[in-house]
Amino acid sequence: MLGTYRALLGVPGGPAFSAAAFIMRLPISMLGLGTVLLVLSSTGSYGAAGAVSATEALVQAACAPRLGRLIDRLGQRRVMLPALVVHGVGLAALLIPALAGAPTWALFPGAALYGAAYPPAGSLVRARWAHAVAGTPLLATAYSVESILDEVIFVVGPVLVTVLATAVTPSAGLLAAFGFATVGTLALARQRRTEPPRRSLGEPRQPSALRLPGLRVLILLAAALGGLFGSMEIVVVAFATERDARPEAGFVLALIATGSMLSGLLYGGIRWRGSLRRRLLTGMTALCVAISGFTLAHSVGQLAIIAFIAGFAISPTLIPTFGLVEEVVPAAIRTEGLTWLTTGIGVGLALASSGVGRLIDHAGARTAFAIPIGCALLALALAASGARHLTARPADPPAA
Repeated sequence: MLGTYRALLGVPGGPAFSAAAFIMRLPISMLGLGTVLLVLSSTGSYGAAGAVSATEALVQAACAPRLGRLIDRLGQRRVMLPALVVHGVGLAALLIPALAGAPTWALFPGAALYGAAYPPAGSLVRARWAHAVAGTPLLATAYSVESILDEVIFVVGPVLVTVLATAVTPSAGLLAAFGFATVGTLALARQRRTEPPRRSLGEPRQPSALRLPGLRVLILLAAALGGLFGSMEIVVVAFATERDARPEAGFVLALIATGSMLSGLLYGGIRWRGSLRRRLLTGMTALCVAISGFTLAHSVGQLAIIAFIAGFAISPTLIPTFGLVEEVVPAAIRTEGLTWLTTGIGVGLALASSGVGRLIDHAGARTAFAIPIGCALLALALAASGARHLTARPADPPAA
């Protein structure tokens, strides 16, 4: 297992762009929760907090594929630097009315702009790995490493944003997230040699990756998983708040990520013989069983133990999901394909966040655990029913 990871560290430029992207995407685990805590401190309503967070996530999901398509055509550097500037303007447009005690409706425009311009860091780094080690067994290991780093992000981010927003000031979490995005984006932009080549401006335009049936299945699956993760995040905050332990919510979320990180580390070091499709179905089945365990919790301590165990089923689901993009989407539109998965997650997160906030306001956190459980079951059904489309990459699509 260690030999596989050592070989990956030897890829020229790989550790450097992976480290930069790690910093760049730390905000992934901070934006939604940070927005919820900011709006909750301003309005006192989980419904309003979930709606504003959902707007941010939904607009990000809608705009991410366009950013990915631009990146495939113009290159990473030429797109992500202007996007970062717009992202910062959106943050200011969200924070100013929130801190001034403005009506809830005034928070939505800033949240929308903030989400629209967030650079798709996960897609950028996975596209760089695919360019560097495509066609070798190291690609699966690289995707595993990035999934492990995603889980590290979800260990660090929720704790950091919760502490900053509750112990310092409600805006501190989002300000820290923008700082990470800025440092990571600038660091990644400097690494020109490992940037995937952009398509020539004279090259015929490629049709959207969305035309591929296998990718559409993965997008729907990602939406169900996004709904699971987004709703679970808010329910955990509400569950802890109902027991006068809101600051502990970040640690519970971090335990979920810790379990996933450990399983991802094991996953990446194994030479798998079964297909990605079979691994996806196995992981989804385990995730459904694990998430159902949340209904057994009656205290934050019990929830923390169950969360840690449930986390072990997450990486074995996410890693083959992203790995299947490389199989079903041609290289020329790979960044767009990866970004569509991010979009699916964002759409699911937005819809579930909005719905779960209202359910919490009316019925409490324990009842609201039904939403993440339902999302897990939906993801399993989608993976099983669409498995026939997740077999092999098609030929490059014809020019439009």
